[in-house]
Amino acid sequence: MTVVTTDRAVDAGTRRGLMLAVLLLGQFMALLDTSIVNVAMPAIGSGFHASGAWLQLVVGGYLVAYAMTLITGARLGDLFGRRRMYLTGAILFTLASLACGLAPAVLPLVLFRFVQGVAAAIMVPQIMSLIQAHFAGPARAKALSAYGVTLSAGQIAGLIAGGLLVGANLLGSGWRSVFLVNVPVGICLAILVPQSIPADRPAATRRLDVTGLALSTCAVLLMVLPAVVGHELGWPLWTFGCIAAGVVVAAVFVRFERRTADPLLNLEVLRARGLPTGLLTMVCMLLAMGGFLFAFTLHLQTELGESAMRAGLTWLPFAVTFGLVGYFWRLVPSRLHHLLVPVGLALCTLGYAGIGPFQWPALLLAGAGMGLSASPLVTQSLAHVPLPRAADASGILTTAMQLSQVGGVTIFGTLYLSTHSFPATSRAIALAAAIGIVAAGFLARTGRPTAVRRRGASS
Repeated sequence: MTVVTTDRAVDAGTRRGLMLAVLLLGQFMALLDTSIVNVAMPAIGSGFHASGAWLQLVVGGYLVAYAMTLITGARLGDLFGRRRMYLTGAILFTLASLACGLAPAVLPLVLFRFVQGVAAAIMVPQIMSLIQAHFAGPARAKALSAYGVTLSAGQIAGLIAGGLLVGANLLGSGWRSVFLVNVPVGICLAILVPQSIPADRPAATRRLDVTGLALSTCAVLLMVLPAVVGHELGWPLWTFGCIAAGVVVAAVFVRFERRTADPLLNLEVLRARGLPTGLLTMVCMLLAMGGFLFAFTLHLQTELGESAMRAGLTWLPFAVTFGLVGYFWRLVPSRLHHLLVPVGLALCTLGYAGIGPFQWPALLLAGAGMGLSASPLVTQSLAHVPLPRAADASGILTTAMQLSQVGGVTIFGTLYLSTHSFPATSRAIALAAAIGIVAAGFLARTGRPTAVRRRGASS
């Protein structure tokens, strides 16, 4: 009897291990594509004779589509089943990756990148839901730890993988391999998902907010697209008109969301203590990071003349410290956790500011700072959110993460492409991170241990 029970436990553990691997593979693939294309930008620009604005759209188009449809993707899982939507997203992502790899011109490439972003938004929200549904106790804790490592490593690994793939020039594919590499991974997911993940019943508790999705997408596109192309066109009046129209549409979106019964973004959750300052800190941190990834990678190849492979490997110190510190930050005594975000952003600021004369030490500092601040920031931002509003708060935070990176690519990418001065761009990026330190200071006050707050009050 004991042997049978043990065998069953081993089988169950093996099945859960396979399920987790299949889920994390999809997460890793989606994260990889947020950054893998950065290293391929000069090769794409050369191959298509594309301007810097087109390259910004190749990078930012994926992030915009991903950000704007992420919450809708989560609700599709409730409506039609999480396994079904995870599989649907994986297949659509694979097809879009194939289309990107075969794109005949830069415009189709940008459009296919939008489709990739939508597919990722359908696929990714199901992963955490499936982990929560099928893992419990110690198994869930281990699964969430592995999920956290995947989040820490995936985006930065894309920079290194992109450099290696472009440099290897497999079968003469050049930059196309950074997209085509997803195809065999997607085929594996299409085969393994039905075998490893149990089917689930739809649990439709919320409807799709199609109007909110349309308004928010229009607002973002009206602001982002003119900002991207404006510097190359000499900032004609229509670019400012579009940006102003985007602000108006954003105001209409906020008004609509406050009145609708089941909004895309429930803005009432912003009243939770710590969430507004957490959002502001997140925006500053990822504005800086998004701009840094774009501008520094372009600088390495276009100004310093590094190959794609060398440029990818240049990110190693950043990637290693980001991953290690991001995994082991919980070893810091809990009474000091409220200080991790401002300290991490201070390290990022020093790293961004010193990237010119002290490249490797600066990358080590910036990577350690990101690892020290990213996970604690999410935890502290959501700490005082009521449980019934947790999903709404997570949706706002996740959307802000992606849009902030788009903003970084747009603002600092435009600055770099306009001035061709990386030192000036890196100082501006450091300033954004420094503003985040101020916001993080206010967030730290809400996250101090109770005993510390009481001692402060009594003194």
